[in-house]
Amino acid sequence: MTTTPKRDAAADLARRFADYVPSLEGRDIVAIRPSYGLMIDGEERAAEGGATFPTIEPASGAHLADVAEASPADVDAAVAAARRAYETTWRDMPGRRRAKLIFRLARLLQDRAREFAVLESIDGGKPIRESRDIDVPLSAAHLFYHAGWADKVEYAVPGMAARPLGVVGQIIPWNFPLLMAAWKIAPALACGNTVVLKPAETTPLTALLLAELIDEAGFPPGVVNVVTGAGATGAALAGHAGIDKVAFTGSTGVGRSIRRQLAGTGRRLTLELGGKGAHVVFDDAALDQAVEGIVDGIFFNQGHVCCAGSRLLAQEGIAGELLDRLRRRIELLRVGEPLDKNTDVGAINSAAQLERIRVFVDEAAADGCRIDHPSRPLPDRGFFFPPTIVSGLGGAERIAREEVFGPVLAVQTFRTEAEAVAKANATRYGLSAGVWTEKGSRILWMSQRLQAGVVWANTFNKFDPASPFGGVRESGHGREGGRQGLREYLDTTPVAA
Repeated sequence: MTTTPKRDAAADLARRFADYVPSLEGRDIVAIRPSYGLMIDGEERAAEGGATFPTIEPASGAHLADVAEASPADVDAAVAAARRAYETTWRDMPGRRRAKLIFRLARLLQDRAREFAVLESIDGGKPIRESRDIDVPLSAAHLFYHAGWADKVEYAVPGMAARPLGVVGQIIPWNFPLLMAAWKIAPALACGNTVVLKPAETTPLTALLLAELIDEAGFPPGVVNVVTGAGATGAALAGHAGIDKVAFTGSTGVGRSIRRQLAGTGRRLTLELGGKGAHVVFDDAALDQAVEGIVDGIFFNQGHVCCAGSRLLAQEGIAGELLDRLRRRIELLRVGEPLDKNTDVGAINSAAQLERIRVFVDEAAADGCRIDHPSRPLPDRGFFFPPTIVSGLGGAERIAREEVFGPVLAVQTFRTEAEAVAKANATRYGLSAGVWTEKGSRILWMSQRLQAGVVWANTFNKFDPASPFGGVRESGHGREGGRQGLREYLDTTPVAA
């Protein structure tokens, strides 16, 4: 008598998922031009000397377009255009008129939401579900929210006289190109400032398309200028004497150098930098809910999130069961074509970032840690890395201390609340944390002791334009969003009684 081996249920389900028919979002809605220039003073122009750099599609490694690389002279021109617009038009424009223009930009973004979502996924590698359902709607929400503040700025700072700062240099990263552009431009414009924006060199296309929308919305020339390029362009902008404030989102190392560059100049600075956020899961947590929150916290946008929950601290009593559930769950995650609406984890943004992630995981394996990947193979072209769980950590390993910025979860255990707090705070960062428990008193106790700018309770990665966001320690300073974010773009003085 022969018996049929019992099939593993998770593996069987994964095989059936693999047979799903692709549901691809059409590329035909996006017209990617062979080349793009700088957007300065309401016009597109070539960089001085004609220098360009390529932008690459992460899912295929294919060349998308050549983009102008701004020189210091181009940055000078953009800052001068922003200064003219500030002094002749934007600063003295009534708030209600600024509000109408920002509101119009939000509506135009909504009208072309599908085009922006597809372009964001092609240029950045993130799944279309995330671009379509999160990035584009939240970008519009930031514009709508700050449009509402444009004629009420004085109410954001009660008892203070508020004035715009002037010209703002804004440098944004490659993980949320469109969202970070809207996130930064909206409050600056609402407060009466003009902007020179520098997008990341690997993901410039949606920022350039947004600049076209700004012109279509009727903004005066020079109010928003976009200069593209790599680190040298960003350094020229951050150190420019004509800038009144720098707002930077990116790596801690670059943020540290900008802070040194601006020290003693009197120019304002806000920094939103790296993170090593911890999920702290207690033994009374709803484990299924926690599993979904952990998966969203680290594998959303391939882990390319500053506030990603890249560390899991599980209480010893439930650590084994929680890890088993997570290993089964990642078997069901689909890694592949970003424009496939079935995809959960898209492409790593660049070949350099993919190599960085591999080095971290290889080091952890050499240190004796357990490495868990889904069994399904990766696409045979493009920059892909599987959702990964690294367990058996002692805490001294580099992967437990430093930001990987990829789909890699580092797991440790704890016994007591005090130990959980100590391990969660055992990092130089302080951007985010998540607490999973049924006890409200424990949530409050933990949130008062976790050294993080944002603490989520029984959820993760939830954002709203009205809620301030930012970090402490080496995750930066200053806040974006809400009334607190508006104050970062205002010069305030007390009103005499």
